Amino acid sequence: MMMRIFSAGCAAALLTTTAIAADGPRPDQLKFRELYKELVETNTSLSTGSCTLAAEKMAARLKAAGYTDKEYQVFTAPGKPKEGGLFAILKGDGSGSKPMLLLAHLDVVEAKREDWTRDPFTLVEEGGYFYARGASDDKAQASVWVDTLIRLKQEGFKPKRDIKLALTCGEETSSAFNGAGWLAKEKRDLIDAAFALNEGAGGRLDDKGKPIALNIQAGEKFPQDYKLEVTNPGGHSSRPTKDNAIYELAAALGKIGQTEWPLEYTDASRTFLTRMSPLVGGEMGAAMAALAKDGKDAKAAAIVTSDPGYNGMLRTTCVATMLEAGHATNALPQRATANINCRIFPGTSVQQVRERLAEVIGNPKVKITAASPRSEITKGPPPLTPEIMKPIETAAAKLWPGVPVIPVLQAGATDGAFLSAVGIPTYGVSGIFGDPDGNGVHGLNERVRVKSLYDGRDFMYDIVKQYAMQ
Repeated sequence: MMMRIFSAGCAAALLTTTAIAADGPRPDQLKFRELYKELVETNTSLSTGSCTLAAEKMAARLKAAGYTDKEYQVFTAPGKPKEGGLFAILKGDGSGSKPMLLLAHLDVVEAKREDWTRDPFTLVEEGGYFYARGASDDKAQASVWVDTLIRLKQEGFKPKRDIKLALTCGEETSSAFNGAGWLAKEKRDLIDAAFALNEGAGGRLDDKGKPIALNIQAGEKFPQDYKLEVTNPGGHSSRPTKDNAIYELAAALGKIGQTEWPLEYTDASRTFLTRMSPLVGGEMGAAMAALAKDGKDAKAAAIVTSDPGYNGMLRTTCVATMLEAGHATNALPQRATANINCRIFPGTSVQQVRERLAEVIGNPKVKITAASPRSEITKGPPPLTPEIMKPIETAAAKLWPGVPVIPVLQAGATDGAFLSAVGIPTYGVSGIFGDPDGNGVHGLNERVRVKSLYDGRDFMYDIVKQYAMQ
């Protein structure tokens, strides 16, 4: 991944969700916990796990809830028997808008038992947290989507529009088969939708566990690697020359390191600056407010972009991540290479960035090659229309009164890139609030607050019902 969008009886239930009852979770939360536990404890790492098995288990739960064989299917691509996924649909009555799509990935980052305090593939509830690999990324949301479809089916809910579900594999490993990309390319009609809800954003807690903001991902930057390479005839180290592959590559890297790409803005990033400024406060908050008003304010820009996170949201970034050179300690280097990882701002192409790197380096001896892209680059961020925002804001106000809803452009990458590239606007939204330290996502002892997960579950259920009636 990457950071989450957002019946009278339902409203009453939601209002009670902000605090788990003293005598424990509600009965419906315990049922959800069983589903969540089953999915979390199904190993879906690329090396030793199976996304297909996880998809089959979730399909069995849909079948038990009343879904017919025509309403769900486990899919695999040729030659990828363990990297399958699940598609399901709750049909609407035809009176509403185009279908909506619920997207999540089943695969998880690798986890070694010897490095973890607890078994990474056993769900442990301890100290108000659920611990396990995938407890947050992304089996929390995947479990909620399946649970939501089950709840709606058992209630006899009749949506106006179709509600589609796609649980896929391959999001966490760039070299792996990507199920979302395969669906977008090979089964576009199956997942066709007016928009999709995905991972990518959630809530922010302060260091005391208090909700301070609910983020919605409206767009993401595009990850792209470039290889820099300098070659040379080389020779004996006792006969050095100024024409040295390492020196030329080092000079090129130095120029890249000193280059700042121009600031750029989307509606989401401008809104983020405006709404976060009073929450951040101080010099940084004032600078964020100033930059939101005048995107060319150099003084404000210097303050805001001094924070790596904010800097990554506001411009294309390119950074050296790997380096290799030489073949012997007593020989002039015949080859020197480096990897440059760029995170490209929406609207800029891979070729434009390559051309800019060549301009910055200014040395034709440095060969620049773009690696195969992870996905197609999207033209721009999805629009934050009232149809998208109102359900989120309505549901958020019930659960977290007074907590602002703030769109964000993510510097990371999600499977939303594959859908956006084929014309399905994708928003990151979960309503699951995380701790300031990142909750160990992609690292050791990954965790999610129990309360945050249960609240996020009710939030996502609420917004799905609202969207379904459009």
